[in-house]
Amino acid sequence: MPQNGKIVGIDVSKRQVEGCLRSPLERLSAANTPQGRQQLIAWLRQREVTLAVMEASGGYERDWAEALGAAGIAVKIVDPKRVRYFAKSAGRLAKNDPIDAAMIAWFAETFAAEAAPADDPERALIDRLTTARALLVRLESQVGQLVEHRQPALVARAQQAIARTIGVQRRRLEAAITAKIEAHAPFARRREIIESVPGLGPRFAAGAIAWLPELGQIGNKPAAALVGIAPYDDDSGARHGERHIKGGRREIRDLLYMATLAATRCNPPIKAHYRQLRARGKSFKVALVACMRKLIVILNTMLRQDHKWNPCAAPVAAPVLA
Repeated sequence: MPQNGKIVGIDVSKRQVEGCLRSPLERLSAANTPQGRQQLIAWLRQREVTLAVMEASGGYERDWAEALGAAGIAVKIVDPKRVRYFAKSAGRLAKNDPIDAAMIAWFAETFAAEAAPADDPERALIDRLTTARALLVRLESQVGQLVEHRQPALVARAQQAIARTIGVQRRRLEAAITAKIEAHAPFARRREIIESVPGLGPRFAAGAIAWLPELGQIGNKPAAALVGIAPYDDDSGARHGERHIKGGRREIRDLLYMATLAATRCNPPIKAHYRQLRARGKSFKVALVACMRKLIVILNTMLRQDHKWNPCAAPVAAPVLA
């Protein structure tokens, strides 16, 4: 728990939020409106709350996080699955908004020592722009698949018009993302370092800035775990199961997958590693995931050391840290 303060668990829904303090037990319901946010902030200040923890809830949490951060209350957004698994492990099967707020507060107190990225409104804006761009890319792909098939003339014209509109809006978002990154010196430097790596381009750089802010500030094993490419043991007694990757942040993992495909062709250390694994009989998927892990470790080391790509040092510049 933060020193000289309390932790509040907040459950955010479309129309209202539930706040819960556990010691002593106190609750507050507020409307999901600007007035409701001010009501909750005043309530938290009276109780000297210093940390608010809430689940990611499809974007409904963003306005609350911004308002709380502006009021000087630290905010931590956690994965809803972790809170739900925590509740199940405690035998708490019932679920409603007040119960959820209480479980978030209990979870937050239990894992209070976990570090959370500092609140950064500039990064949050790039996150929103990058997320919106990713949505348009998916829509563009779906419309493109429809255009491939023969359609009545009216339908074909409608699809073509939609595809043009999506393309225009996607390019506008890309220009805005580039401008925001260039206007922020630390982000511009991160982009420069990331894009110096063969195979990593502007799209991956923007995604790493938006969705993986911890990169360069944590060890290599946690970095791989955050992306979801860290192998986990599946052993019990004398049985030794096959290790599997699991969890992590899908958005940045998808970008890293595509970047690694390019790197296996144009990045000499990654290309050599991939070929070596394949020559040893590893499947395409296993070899590619191993290359993804090697690439994220190299990139994590580069950002930590504030160094651009050095092909001579790259194979040895990736120590595995706890």
